[in-house]
Amino acid sequence: MQQELPLDPPAPGAAPAPKARRPRAPKKPAPPARTDMRLVAWVAAFIFVMDQALKYWVVHVMQLDRVREIDVMPPWLNLRMAWNQGINFGLMASDTDVTKWLLIAVALAIVAWVWIWIWRADAGRFARVAAGLLIGGAVGNVIDRLLYGAVADFLNMSLPGWQNPYSFNVADIAIFAGAIGLVLVPQKKEPEKPVRKPRARTADNPRDGTGKSG
Repeated sequence: MQQELPLDPPAPGAAPAPKARRPRAPKKPAPPARTDMRLVAWVAAFIFVMDQALKYWVVHVMQLDRVREIDVMPPWLNLRMAWNQGINFGLMASDTDVTKWLLIAVALAIVAWVWIWIWRADAGRFARVAAGLLIGGAVGNVIDRLLYGAVADFLNMSLPGWQNPYSFNVADIAIFAGAIGLVLVPQKKEPEKPVRKPRARTADNPRDGTGKSG
């Protein structure tokens, strides 16, 4: 049998052998960027406060619900009181509590969906302003249904020789403008992948390895 010789100890003053490095764990992918929602909240709050302030002034101070009609700049702008128990233009109007709570639930669901959508997306300033308009208007009309049982519409715009039978409010304008704005938001294009160009062969690199072209 061959006897194993002991390993020579390291010479004094010699540098210790480098330790084997452990493989690094793969980095976790960075979470997707979240949209700053402060602009959405500020726009929604502004629309909500303005809508509710005008409704309070018209209903409780001017008492338009009793006067019914006030001409401001006829026929272009008038105040015509209308309690809307449905959606726009009186659609789905009903005096039952089931319809009221159904419309409230639908409005709140739309508000939540728009908020989450804008928050998760890489939304620009235009999309955030549009979302704020829609959310503020929708919440304003929800408060009307909770306080009065119907939405307070009072703005009426007509033309010479034509009387508009419908009234609306600031919240309706904000909802319409916000919805149109979200539809018109330009979609971001995905970055195109760079195309690799084939390397051109030179005359001084022939296949026979002579270094000269024949």
